[in-house]
Amino acid sequence: MRPVIFLSLLAALLVLPAAADARDPNVAALQVALRARGFYAGAVNGERGPSTTEAVRAFQRRAGLTADGSLGARTRVALGAFGRHALGSRPITTGVSGWDAAAVQFMLAWQGFPSGAIDGQFGERSTAALRQFQRWARLPVTGVTDAAVLKALRAQPARSPVRLAAPVAVAPTDRFGPRGDRFHAGLDFPAARGTRVTAGASGRVTHAGPLAGGWGNVVTVDYGSGVEAMHAHLSRVDVRVGQRVAVGASLGAVGATGHATGPHLHLELRLRGAAIDPLTAFPQTRTRPADPPLEIKPR
Repeated sequence: MRPVIFLSLLAALLVLPAAADARDPNVAALQVALRARGFYAGAVNGERGPSTTEAVRAFQRRAGLTADGSLGARTRVALGAFGRHALGSRPITTGVSGWDAAAVQFMLAWQGFPSGAIDGQFGERSTAALRQFQRWARLPVTGVTDAAVLKALRAQPARSPVRLAAPVAVAPTDRFGPRGDRFHAGLDFPAARGTRVTAGASGRVTHAGPLAGGWGNVVTVDYGSGVEAMHAHLSRVDVRVGQRVAVGASLGAVGATGHATGPHLHLELRLRGAAIDPLTAFPQTRTRPADPPLEIKPR
């Protein structure tokens, strides 16, 4: 795609209704570029909202440009290194940085393969996540993007093929999705310490006990159809590896073991190794409304 056409598309993107931009990797790349320049502190969520638009205007004012909130060629140039390289204009692999690298990191996270900070710098962790995605999508595992990889990344994220009961009788407050410049790959349930955690369906326990990486005490259950559920930060574990459990069986109790600031259950669901939104397994569970976007003031 020619640069002029690409810039025109991006300019149009920023004046469309917000609903049309939901989870757009180009908006995420814009947010990364603005964060790198110190003008945006909200989540890298790919959603055009008032905080992103105001951050663009603040940047434009500082750069001596017309503060219209749109993304024209002069604004892209002023953004510097993270404003360069249209998504799909070159292969992405280890060592690449820029607009397209941020967009690919964002898409990988939503496809269930987050790689740390979405910062536009494609390092070894990002390449490892790309390889995992290629393997999951049954593509050649090269660690390099091409047209087939980008097409697969643009597909709708996978949903759970099984239905589960919620593990605790508390609505989750921290959902699957962006958190700052990182990605929260599960749901957090703010239940009291000692609250019983139960199996969502019949399955087999594949892990029971401490797990490195800040998870604390963990119980993982294989529910079949490629779906495994990880229940983390438990204060107590009530099952053993290999044990068969029925729906409603006690797996353990809510705690704050590992890297946790307070008692809660962190639940992750994986489909053949890819993190998927647990709400697709129990859609009857409701979350609280999302927090309003963080408004960014001009520096």
